Amino acid sequence: MEGRGEACEQEEEEEEEEEEEEEEGGVRITPQLLKASTGEFALESILLLRLRGRGIAHLGCLGDCANLEWLDLSGNAIAQLGPLAALKSLAVLNLSRNRVASLEPLGSCRNLQSLNVAGNRVSSLQQLRCLTGLRRLESLRLRDPLARLANPLCAAPAYRAALADMFPGLKAIDGERVSGRGSELYQLCRDLDTSLGRGAGGAGTEPPGAAQPWVEAGFWEPRPPRRSSIMEEAYKQFGEVLQECRELSRRADDTIAQAERALGGRPDPNSYVF
Repeated sequence: MEGRGEACEQEEEEEEEEEEEEEEGGVRITPQLLKASTGEFALESILLLRLRGRGIAHLGCLGDCANLEWLDLSGNAIAQLGPLAALKSLAVLNLSRNRVASLEPLGSCRNLQSLNVAGNRVSSLQQLRCLTGLRRLESLRLRDPLARLANPLCAAPAYRAALADMFPGLKAIDGERVSGRGSELYQLCRDLDTSLGRGAGGAGTEPPGAAQPWVEAGFWEPRPPRRSSIMEEAYKQFGEVLQECRELSRRADDTIAQAERALGGRPDPNSYVF
């Protein structure tokens, strides 16, 4: 038994040394990198950040982006998440295709709603218990079949059911809708049952009073639209794609026009007289 324990400790030390070596050769996030990527002069002003596929291994000063709400770090070489613990406003986080095994720092991201860690090194449910205090977490992805990404934990046949039990508030696991306790329909039915139960409890003791509305006054009035930074990023990306399509269409029109002019300048073989 002692020999096995020593072997396990040795393996863990080797893995840690390997991760440290990997990180030493990677890119570190610096204020200059963040400002160049976003165009912002103050790190506190950055709300959305995309650093996909940059070879990043060190998160560096990322924790100084105190108001960051949307973060994409997919396709890097990240193993340690320490600086993310300072991001209290973070709502959407994509860490797919990295080298993360410990998610402990994310337990401090109390506003986190969507987390993608497909393609990392999460090997047990125990490594996810640090996230159970995140009351707003609705979407958790450990596996992405289309991108062929997974975690060692996904080899267990019942891991999805275990996740649903561990996180009753989840509405989506691995991109698929959760049925049962996490669904909106279930919540609505439960609220109706509770409301009807309270009404039945008073029956027979007091005469029924005036009918009360099911919703509060003003419930159906339109609410002023609120565009979060996430929606702003979606609109921005859509605009960029639309602009690219317009540019491609313009180039295609120019190419067709050039071809028509070239063909129009050639003599018609049928016009020759012999």
